Amino acid sequence: MTTPKSSRPLSPRAPTLDDVARAAGLSSMTVSRALNTPQLVRPKTVEKVLAAVKATGYIPNALAGGLASRRSRLVAVVVPQISNSMFVDSIQSLSDELAARGYHMLLCMSGYTPQTEAELVATLLSRRPDGIVLTGIHHSTDLRKVILNANVPVVEIWDQTPTPLDMLVGFSHEKVGRAIGQFLIKKGYRKPGLIWAEDRRAGQRKEGLCEALSSQDIAVAGLVEVPLPARLKLGREGLATLLAGGEYDVIVCSSDTLAQGAIMEAESRGLRVPDDLAVMGFGDLDFAACNRPAISTVSIDRADMGLRAATLLANRIEGVAQDDAIQDIGFTLIERESA
Repeated sequence: MTTPKSSRPLSPRAPTLDDVARAAGLSSMTVSRALNTPQLVRPKTVEKVLAAVKATGYIPNALAGGLASRRSRLVAVVVPQISNSMFVDSIQSLSDELAARGYHMLLCMSGYTPQTEAELVATLLSRRPDGIVLTGIHHSTDLRKVILNANVPVVEIWDQTPTPLDMLVGFSHEKVGRAIGQFLIKKGYRKPGLIWAEDRRAGQRKEGLCEALSSQDIAVAGLVEVPLPARLKLGREGLATLLAGGEYDVIVCSSDTLAQGAIMEAESRGLRVPDDLAVMGFGDLDFAACNRPAISTVSIDRADMGLRAATLLANRIEGVAQDDAIQDIGFTLIERESA
């Protein structure tokens, strides 16, 4: 009795490096060099190899190439969340520049707890990334220990300190808060209410704001803290809570999203913004200028932050000398209709 053959066809043999070499009319060693260290091979040769790769359908073994060159061509980027549009422009800019430099980006979300971030980074390091981008400068002791032991290039973004883990691109949240406070004082506001997200960086802005206000003997008239992530609904609910307990001439929000929600709630109550109640945001998100009334806010060049971080990291990985490991991109306070 014969055993029936499987009706499933055998998979064709996967193309190999030798197949690419034959298609390109080059040696396997030259093909390997063109794929793993293209900067050391003539551009025309690299072009010929890439055409052969496309023609044969060959998939390079990234792990093997990484072992040979001690590079994975992988950069891990850790952000609290991607549902918050505050980080989107930086992430896109990072990805574009890293891709242009020949690196792939692995995007991970850590939430807002230091321990979760530490556990995530420890897992990422097992994949041997060439570099890591972290959000903020406040990390757990465990994460600092893991990073130092790994001896991998790191860029921190969205904050500022003279003592980063390695490299840093960001701005001072305290200075942002003080600038907002000085703006409110100049405009003559004396009864500020705050709708603030429970985030450490936002907390630094609040400290700077309160410091500036107290210099003119102005106290915060009311504060509502909201959980992350910031949402329109929380802005509306925050203003409703504030108005139930007092009177205000300006509402300062830790993000444009909360500010937009506050404006919606004010208008639903028949309050005119800014005539009856002014509103201030942060971030200069895409809708801020288009909102009616347009939202007064603080603009951060988020795309430039991502570009600079990617450049710093790629330069460090490739051994390019650089003197500006700590970069302050600053900020711009934008006065619009809402305050």
